[in-house]
Amino acid sequence: MQIAGICPIAPAVYNAAGEVDLADYERCCATMIRLGADALTLFGIAGEYYKMDYDEELALIDSTVRVCHDQQRPVIISNTRHATEVAVKWARRIEASGADCMMVLPPFFLKPGGAALFAHLDALCGSVSLPVMLQYAPEQTGVAIAPEVLAQLAKKHGNLLYFKIECKPPGAYISKLSGLLPPGRTIFVGNAGFQMIEGFMRGAAGVMPGPSMVDVYRRIWDALKADRVADAEAIHEKLNAILNHIRQDVEMIIYYEKEILRRRGMIKTAYCRHPGHVSDPVNNALFERLYPMIAKEFLPL
Repeated sequence: MQIAGICPIAPAVYNAAGEVDLADYERCCATMIRLGADALTLFGIAGEYYKMDYDEELALIDSTVRVCHDQQRPVIISNTRHATEVAVKWARRIEASGADCMMVLPPFFLKPGGAALFAHLDALCGSVSLPVMLQYAPEQTGVAIAPEVLAQLAKKHGNLLYFKIECKPPGAYISKLSGLLPPGRTIFVGNAGFQMIEGFMRGAAGVMPGPSMVDVYRRIWDALKADRVADAEAIHEKLNAILNHIRQDVEMIIYYEKEILRRRGMIKTAYCRHPGHVSDPVNNALFERLYPMIAKEFLPL
């Protein structure tokens, strides 16, 4: 299935005891699709992949593939393993699950560069036949990759079809990469969609935001596609106002995205595994001021 449009990161959904709640997770995924998700992405950075054990990962893969395919939507599963040998095994497990695309987060714990980094990405692209997406997130990983390197990989591997770009600023990188890639490649905007309007104007085919406001991103994207830029900008200003507050670091946006999901009735609890963001009265007061503004843009569930 072709992947484009609004492809949010699926959340980690826990019960009040901090255990994965598969039933609530599947209900949340189905709701995101109803609100306008064109695909779902499992194990993104905003999905707390780094707080899961192996059995939980397998269960979530099965659940996500089932829900998405029942709704005739593609599913993207991220491969976040740091060792090439392990990442290749995991890539084959992802392909066997029925996923429609494997997203690859470059290894960053020891920040390999040059030939070592290229070899890792090269091995992963060559280990499967399903479409591959490469996530470029230097702010979170500290790993910088020149667009020429991504283009070289794409020229070598016909299944490297997608790129999620979330450097800061992403605009010039997107334009440079677009000019280097072979035909038929697709670029997505990440970074919670802060620069989704500029990304669209530079040729991006989709955005990969958090899970709680899919309908807002859907309205912005549809307005852009219909050449109603002023309408898109008006909604995007409200979105960016709350994102500017809640996305001061990864754990903070996870904390508040889950609170929005809970308030909207999309999940039962906003539990985050520890350690995580610890809020305070000032942060919460600012959130309470900003939330009603964006809540006006929500569709009823």
